[in-house]
Amino acid sequence: MTSAGIDKIGPVEPTPEDIQVQLKRILASQEFRSPTRARKFLEFVVNETLEGRRDHLKAFTIAQAVFGRDVNFDAQNDPCVRIETGRLRRELERYYLVVGGNDPVVITVPKGGYVPFFELNSAIEPEVSVLSEELSTADEHTELDTPQPAIIADNANTPSRRPMHWLVAGVASIAFLALLAAMLPGLRSPDMKEAMATAVGSRPTVVVERFDTVSDGTLASNISEGITDEIIDKLVPFKDVVVVTDMPPRQAETAQTRPPSFALQGSVRLEGDKLRSSARLIRRADGAVIWANNYDSDLRAQGILETEAVVAKSIVSAVARPAGVMFQTGAPNMAASWDAYSCTPSYDSYRDEMTVQAHDAVKSCLQQATERSPADANAAALLSLTLLDEFRFRFKLNTKPTAATLKTAKELAERAVKLDPRNARAFLALMLANFLGNDIVAALQAGQSAYAINPKDIEVASEYGLRLSMSGKWDSGCELISAAVSKNAGPGGYYEMEMALCAFMGGDAQAAELWARMSNLDYNPLRRLILLAILGGLGKEEQAREQLDWLKLKSPELVRNVRREVIWRFARPEDQELFFAGLRAGGMQVDEQPAVN
Repeated sequence: MTSAGIDKIGPVEPTPEDIQVQLKRILASQEFRSPTRARKFLEFVVNETLEGRRDHLKAFTIAQAVFGRDVNFDAQNDPCVRIETGRLRRELERYYLVVGGNDPVVITVPKGGYVPFFELNSAIEPEVSVLSEELSTADEHTELDTPQPAIIADNANTPSRRPMHWLVAGVASIAFLALLAAMLPGLRSPDMKEAMATAVGSRPTVVVERFDTVSDGTLASNISEGITDEIIDKLVPFKDVVVVTDMPPRQAETAQTRPPSFALQGSVRLEGDKLRSSARLIRRADGAVIWANNYDSDLRAQGILETEAVVAKSIVSAVARPAGVMFQTGAPNMAASWDAYSCTPSYDSYRDEMTVQAHDAVKSCLQQATERSPADANAAALLSLTLLDEFRFRFKLNTKPTAATLKTAKELAERAVKLDPRNARAFLALMLANFLGNDIVAALQAGQSAYAINPKDIEVASEYGLRLSMSGKWDSGCELISAAVSKNAGPGGYYEMEMALCAFMGGDAQAAELWARMSNLDYNPLRRLILLAILGGLGKEEQAREQLDWLKLKSPELVRNVRREVIWRFARPEDQELFFAGLRAGGMQVDEQPAVN
């Protein structure tokens, strides 16, 4: 068995083409006695891994893609993915025992995850490739181009059983070391070191200390440890912060590193079935307690595991969510430190206010941050989102977005994803950029990745839900939007308008009117346009005429290009025509072709 690594070249590992051939061989075999769903499961995880998306193979994404579950899928309450994975492992083992013993490639799904592992069959002597022959006869000064290794699952502790592997790996290692030596001067350069250090040090660091146990007994001690672990697990997806669990109180500081920003401390007190959890956030610079709260729980009502999860979620939401206390206090002066950390409070305030002045301020801050710290994924992601707001909220922000702005926003999003493939906001920005660029498939893929990384991020969930809805997946998309509305996410009235669309497209025009009136975005031409279609569908001609008169007076360009605007937002022709029918019933003339300015 072999493992992925940078010291592999040539045909030592199975190529993607070999893996695809083996996949087809397994699926075509009568001895692979699995139902259609299991076959789809295997095909999905193999192809996703070969496409470089192995990090996204989570229960949630598999449940949606393979099992048809919606966005409310809960892996804890619905074990379908875990059960099917166990069956698939057993069926693959049986296949290789019965008929696949001499197959050139072995595909397995190791326990503990859903990422498949690919290896050459150790029972078969590998052929000596042309490249191997060239290596044995090449002049010592000959330069060789090292091919990329095959895409396989990491398993660094797995030894090779074939002597040939060590020979080829040794040659590749020498080549890699030479390449590394050539790169070292660049890695040592001050600019590179500063960029790398700034990317890590630009975010606040929170030290999560184990919660103290005020009560005696093993149960209280276990609960304190459980809450601490849950907090860490729930903090890690927030890419605006760095989470550590063990840091000396007097860590040495350098010019390139930022000292620990906060310490999260707490305690638990257990009296019978009553649990009180106390938490506080300490600013380490001066020891000030900047936030504290108590949480009372009844273990009989929730149980220990659920209680730990609920308490941890409440604490994390209070301190680390966008606009949480961690970003409301202790932030350095933006003029003195241009980085994502110092810009984050400004960004969160801007999203609450959504004014031209706030937009210009945070845009300037983030532009300085990305110039100073090009390796900071979060700064790039936030700047991309800020630029994309010039499209999404152009009537509110009074902007005139251009193709160049969209191009820059997409490049920033792509850079952020490359720098940090676990950054949900980076994928959120990439989703919006692709959607605005009319690449719906790529947009939804990026949105699914963002939601899989951090489904608890309300902005991610709601924006993904909106793009799902606009692409025609109204049921699943509107569920996510509904959750955002219930938690007061986004600029005021923004998601209420989306709920109005959800109701309208679902055939409930009365509910749609209620949602549209709740949004109270009288200044927004799109809100007026949506309300016009809704009122037209309800047959309220006089009220519809009021909206149309306002649009003709305040936004004549939208009226002239209404077909283009609607087609740009709705992916499915049937959704477009339903909306057009409402507009026509409200008295608006809809041209067959978009007007040209």
